[in-house]
Formats: sequence, structure tokens, C-alpha cells
Amino acid sequence: MVTTFLSLRRHLIVTLALGLVSIHGVAQAQGSKFPDKPVKLIVTYPPGGSSDLMARVMGQKMSEIWGQPVIVESKPGAAGSIGMEFAARQPNDGYTFVIGNLGPAGVNPLLSKLPYSMEKDFAPVALTATGANILVVPANSPYKNLKDVIADAKANPNKVSYGTSGPGSMSHLAGELISRQAGVKMVSVPYKGGGQAVTDVISGQLHIMVSDALPVSQHIKSGRLRALAITSEKRSALFPDIPTFTEAGLEGIVALNWWGVFLPIGTSQAVIDNYNATLAKIAVNPDLKDRFAGLGVEPHATSPAEFKVFLAAEKAKYSKLIADNNIKAE
Repeated sequence: MVTTFLSLRRHLIVTLALGLVSIHGVAQAQGSKFPDKPVKLIVTYPPGGSSDLMARVMGQKMSEIWGQPVIVESKPGAAGSIGMEFAARQPNDGYTFVIGNLGPAGVNPLLSKLPYSMEKDFAPVALTATGANILVVPANSPYKNLKDVIADAKANPNKVSYGTSGPGSMSHLAGELISRQAGVKMVSVPYKGGGQAVTDVISGQLHIMVSDALPVSQHIKSGRLRALAITSEKRSALFPDIPTFTEAGLEGIVALNWWGVFLPIGTSQAVIDNYNATLAKIAVNPDLKDRFAGLGVEPHATSPAEFKVFLAAEKAKYSKLIADNNIKAE
């Protein structure tokens, strides 16, 4: 009886010991520090633009918190769609993420059949930045305010020209919004990029343009361009002297550029939570806020649920605009 009891006792001790070893191994695996190697950040536009510059600031700040390098890799082309497709095909281990913006993550899927699905291929992590767009005219333009633009467009249908970065770009969609809300017809002039369009506004070859802040802010300060209105809901802290469209006399024009972090679908909730906490920390970093302000954008750090609600609202808004105006991709 004693022998049997001691044998059973030894068996239980060994079993418990093995169990503790197993539990310890699982705990180590589950609790292993993320990340424990370099992380890759995909940017869907060429180096030097707003997305690239923001990504480099964010990557630096995330690296400081994580203690691992965040390597920015540009995958430009097809209005950002090439980079999004590349990011969608990466392992869902958290070591590759992408900054998607209004174009490839919002509007492009509404205009074309793409080799990726925002709903099926990506896990939204957080809205990280927004930037208002500014309606500008040449310094010597007869338009002194938004009402002058609308009055001329009403009196002369299809005379007022506005530059865009191509069909479906924010500059194009904002122009269509203005036309719809004001009940006027203007001429859209597409360019391969916003830079040349801004140059042609300065020279007077274009009447107006609704541009993101980075390409036009210095020209506004130097007096080469005149700002008539901004597409934010309320006056921007970055451009407090520019009236909103509502203040300028036209309601319903709220159109923001936005950027957000996405991970490949299937990424674990623990990794998503890690990203979200890290992004929340860097969003309030004074240096990041200052550097974002220099780009004309404001940092954010929403929860994944809040970001999903935001994305759904943007999709509904631009789906209607595109359908109502029969906007097509090139």
C-alpha cells in the first residue's frame, strides 16, 4: 500500500513538474516581447511626399518605444494601389504594416476592381492623421472670396477650371463637391501629380485648385497664392486665418485627407493592441506634433473600432459622390 502510494505520489510530482514546464514554455511564447526584430513600414507613394514624410516621423517614434528599427519601404505606383496590394500579401505576424490613405484605402476601391480588398485583406488599427484641403487662386486673381468663384461659375458654365491630381483624387472630389453644393459646372483639368497643377495655378493657367496643405502653404505665406477657404469642419489650428467653406458661404464641404495604419488580416489581437498603444503614445509626442504641423496635418490615435466607423462613413460619402457625378478611373 505504501509502495503504491509513493509510486503514485512520484507520478503526480513528475506530471506536475512537466505541466509547469509546459505552462512556462507557453507563457514565454505568448509573453515574448513584440517586436523582437525589425519591423517594415510600407508607404504607398514615392519618397518626399506627405505620406513618406509622415511615415518616417512615425517610424522613428515607434522605433524609440519598441527598441527595434522600423524600416520604411516605398512601394509607389497605380495611385497607391501597388503598395496596398504588397502589404496585403505579407505575413500576418505584425512585422509588416502599411500607412493607407484616402486614395488607395478609400476611393480607389470604389473606382476600380483592385487585387486587394480593404475588408478582406486588412485589419484597421488606427486613424493616425488628417489634413484639410485649401481652395487657392493665383495672387492676381479677380476672385477675392469663394462667392466670387461661385458667381463666375454660375454666370459662365464650364469656364472656371480647377486642377486635380487625376480622377478620384481629393482635389478632384473636392471640386465635384463644390460644383454639386453650389449648383455650378466647372472644368476639371487632371494632372499626373499635384505639383504641376499648383504651378499652373500660380501662373494663372488654372483658375482655382483645392489642394492639400503641403504643396501650397509656402506659396500662401509668400503671397503667390491666395487662400479662399479650407475643407475642415471648423477652422484649422494650423491655418487659423483661412475660413471654412461654411463661413465662406457654402455648406456641406468637409473633405479631409486622412492616413491610417493597417495590418494584414489575421494579425493577432495582442499585436493589434500593441500597435494601438504605441500609436497612442506617439500621437501626443511634442516633436511628432510639430513635425506633422509642418506638413499641414494633425495627428490622431483612434481605437480600431473608431477607425472602422470612420472608414464606413467615408465609404458611404464618396460612394454617393462618385455615383452621382459618374466619376470614372482613368
